[in-house]
Amino acid sequence: MKILISADMEGATGVTWPADVLPGTPQWERCRSMFTSDVNAAALGFFDGGADQVLVNEAHWSMRNLLLERLDDRVEMLTGRHKTLSMVEGVQHGDVDGIAFVGYHTGAGTEGVLAHTYLANQITGVWLNGVRASEGLLNAHVVAEYGVPVVLFTGDDLACEDALGYAPGALKVAVKDHVSRYAAVCRTPARTAADIRAAAEEAARLAVRHEPVHAGPFTVAVEFDAEHLAMAATVVPGVARTGERKVAYTSDTMYEGIRTFKAVTTIVSAAVEEQYG
Repeated sequence: MKILISADMEGATGVTWPADVLPGTPQWERCRSMFTSDVNAAALGFFDGGADQVLVNEAHWSMRNLLLERLDDRVEMLTGRHKTLSMVEGVQHGDVDGIAFVGYHTGAGTEGVLAHTYLANQITGVWLNGVRASEGLLNAHVVAEYGVPVVLFTGDDLACEDALGYAPGALKVAVKDHVSRYAAVCRTPARTAADIRAAAEEAARLAVRHEPVHAGPFTVAVEFDAEHLAMAATVVPGVARTGERKVAYTSDTMYEGIRTFKAVTTIVSAAVEEQYG
């Protein structure tokens, strides 16, 4: 049994504000340890449940945040940027039986600790076929096309509620309770590690590949906080303006859909100017 862990940081234990997740800050350095603890606990739980392989795909910011030297020796880690499927890279090779979304968060424009979708501020909402979408929802549709179930989810309590909509069967562990975008009631790393490990052991039973799900076409709509960002996004072929600050595109598959979304966010991030956005 092979498990892929897609590891994001905003939903990790103890993380509540931007400095906790911005590479290079003292707070990020401190929170890397708790992030690594969450991921390692998930890996240990999957091994307890019978997994032979656990591959961790770093999915936050520079994708160079986890402390490799603190992971169990059986774990392998994919670190670094510019990957074909970004946050769920590795699922496409046909050998993954289940995927865990660890440290995930809610989507842009919704309640949740550090809620956003790919870009920290510039995106105010994303919709997939008319449904407001988080990164988890987008990625769940991608992995479904490869027949891989989402078996474990960790994040704040509202992110766990969001995951009920796209991964109802997955085991869920809330490592903190939302108070505001920059505040939460947090559990200690020792407590969350125990909770995550126990859930992952149980989730290993759910790691059974299924027939690929092809639910396209997919229409993705993206709303920005400034008009010029919508204009910039239309540089990507197939992306059209649907409003002053909104664009949309349609893809036959979520493989294409997530790659187009990544192109849009890359272009838009380059169009943001200091102070005025």
